[in-house]
Amino acid sequence: MAIVETANNRFSEKLLGLLDRVEYRRVETSEDMEDIARIRYKAYKAGSVMHLAEDAALLIDEADFDSHAYVFGVYHEERLISTVRLHHVTPEHRVTSSGKVFPDEIKAFLDAGMSLIDPVRLAADPDVWREMPAIPYLTLRLATMAADYFDADRVLQMVKPAHSAFYRRVFDGDFVASPKSKQGKFIIDLMLMATRCKDIRSSLYARFPFFQSEAFERRMLFARGEEMPFSPLTVRPTARLAHAQNRIQLSSGAFAG
Repeated sequence: MAIVETANNRFSEKLLGLLDRVEYRRVETSEDMEDIARIRYKAYKAGSVMHLAEDAALLIDEADFDSHAYVFGVYHEERLISTVRLHHVTPEHRVTSSGKVFPDEIKAFLDAGMSLIDPVRLAADPDVWREMPAIPYLTLRLATMAADYFDADRVLQMVKPAHSAFYRRVFDGDFVASPKSKQGKFIIDLMLMATRCKDIRSSLYARFPFFQSEAFERRMLFARGEEMPFSPLTVRPTARLAHAQNRIQLSSGAFAG
């Protein structure tokens, strides 16, 4: 047990170190969206994920501009290394990419009154991935922050079956639906999982402190309208600060007891 805990601590410290050199950018301009389309094309072609036309711009669709969609670029030392699109899906606003593949399952969640975070269009520069295999953690941290900001009930994972073990191990993802083949342009099989984010939040942050964040970081990433009339150019991760403050609070609690 001590060996596992030591390994987890080393891994978390490594990720916190990487986050010190990372910036998140919410993509809302056509120029930045073209960069996102190029990295999607490069990643999907390398991974043989879907049928692709030669025009990378076709990997931008109307869902990128939905009022409940948030497209992010992840930059490491000012280099775009990955991207993800997050949908905040509610019973009143049901725009979701996963719902196109698994309509019955998503409808059941929403009809039960749940709100969902649907991370899709996850793509990483394959050249950088070879150098930095931690990219999924850096990118999916955005989904954990969205779940906190919107107080969501579930975070969805529409993934290749081969990746399901990762989502079970890291995010305690529950099986929702069996794999489906030949969905739209996808070449790969896709299955659906979901994390009960409110139930596992404490244990997730205890195991992986780099997923933690401060409220002001989440607000800069997801607030719109009157709450955030302008979109910040870049947002620096606050995981190290949040982790330090949580440790102080735990220590204070221990002394108070």
